[in-house]
Amino acid sequence: MAVLDSVLKAYQSPTRMVHAIGALSALGQESAALNIKRPLVVTDQGIVKAGLLDEALKPLRAAGLEPVVYDQVRANPGIQLVDAGAAYYKKERCDGLIAIGGGSSIDSAKGIGVVAVHGGSIVQYEWGKDPIHSRIPPLVAVPTTAGTGSEVTLWAVITDPDRKIKFNVGGTPNIASWVALIDPQLSVNLPAGVTAGTGMDALTHAIECYTMAYHQPFTDAVAIHAMEYCGRWLRVAYAQGHNLEARYHMSMAAMLAGLSYGTDSAGAAHAMSQSAGGVHDAPHGALTGRLLAPVMEYNYAGEPERFARIAQALGLDTSNKTVWKAAEVATEDLDIPSLNELGFAEDEIPMLAKKAEEDSQTIGNPRDVDAHNYEKIYARAFEAGRHRKVTRQLAHAGS
Repeated sequence: MAVLDSVLKAYQSPTRMVHAIGALSALGQESAALNIKRPLVVTDQGIVKAGLLDEALKPLRAAGLEPVVYDQVRANPGIQLVDAGAAYYKKERCDGLIAIGGGSSIDSAKGIGVVAVHGGSIVQYEWGKDPIHSRIPPLVAVPTTAGTGSEVTLWAVITDPDRKIKFNVGGTPNIASWVALIDPQLSVNLPAGVTAGTGMDALTHAIECYTMAYHQPFTDAVAIHAMEYCGRWLRVAYAQGHNLEARYHMSMAAMLAGLSYGTDSAGAAHAMSQSAGGVHDAPHGALTGRLLAPVMEYNYAGEPERFARIAQALGLDTSNKTVWKAAEVATEDLDIPSLNELGFAEDEIPMLAKKAEEDSQTIGNPRDVDAHNYEKIYARAFEAGRHRKVTRQLAHAGS
């Protein structure tokens, strides 16, 4: 323990966190306070079609701002999308950023900010390459899902289609949002499947950051609280989409789980889902949720006391069930798709395992893991998917 205690650890968050039911009405006020006059509003077509962009533009214009819209974000945003956004930011002479949407929109806005300040292409700022030496322009992040917590993390995840991987940008307060404006009202119309996937992503962040090699008292505290909220409210939000109490607590869970990252990485579940997401364009939350249980099963030996505490935080009775079996049941309760349904095939396991081993988040895992071990974990994940298929067939036959 003395050796562990001698390792220098730090925690820093420059993000102001503002939250309430109806907090979107304060968007103009919060943006003006940052001296933003002409923000680039980064979002996607789903937000546009849902009418949420129009709702966001109202308080901005009421505060005297002149917003410019960049609505080209797609799931798993790529290098070209971010670089084009940065070029548009400069062309329109913007002086700040507003991100409205899920993690893809917020990560895109962060990446646009990095390139706008530092030049070049976002691929140059992959973690471990060119440093992000200056803070991005003022950014107000408005999440419309409760999953990634990107509104408070120090990271952005970008897809490189040529290498078929996702890579991390950040690990520094310089990439963080200046303000996270969290309005749970924005998530009430999410489809149940999106609620499930994003909620499992938040839960996975909390579990992995609680057990990661770099955990510290602050990250432990917010991770545990995020798990408690997920354990109590995720199923409610899934079953009752318009339950504002559930939506509020899941929004807080995502924020707390995002804070539990700090400047560090997560672990094997995110090494797997992030690298696999570069191979097939699968929803990150659903993919992460499907991988969580087999990773927990593998990692238990590395941190048994912490996994026992996870079970307690989730309110699980594990007298007749292991904590990872309980997590596996949760994926069935929430109807998380199998890996096959997400577009993956078992003959891809060796390739997927190799990519996971090469992902930087592997080093944070609480148990040593290599490509051989990743192959075993993937095999378990596919096995769980087959069990899901049989369970659904039996349920259908009995209905």
